[in-house]
Amino acid sequence: MNDHDEIFERVAEQIEPFNKKGVALSANTTFAGDLEWDSLTVMDFVAAVEDEFDILITMNMQADIDTIGQLVDTIATLKKPN
Repeated sequence: MNDHDEIFERVAEQIEPFNKKGVALSANTTFAGDLEWDSLTVMDFVAAVEDEFDILITMNMQADIDTIGQLVDTIATLKKPN
C-alpha cells in the first residue's frame, strides 16, 4: 500500500461518521455535491482530519479542496518533512 492509498483509507475512516447517506467513496467524491455536507459538517470533519494526521489545513487550502482526492494530495504534501 503506497502513501496515497494509506492516507485515503484513513480519510475514509474519518468520513464514515459524517457519511449519513452511505455514499461510496472514491478520489472523485465531492464533499458538497456527493456527500451533501454543510459548512458546519466540513468544519467538524476538517478538525478530525487535522487531529488524525497532526496537520493544519488553512482556510485558503480548504477553499481549494472539493474532492477526497484533492484532500489526500493536500495531506500528503503537508505530511512531507521540510
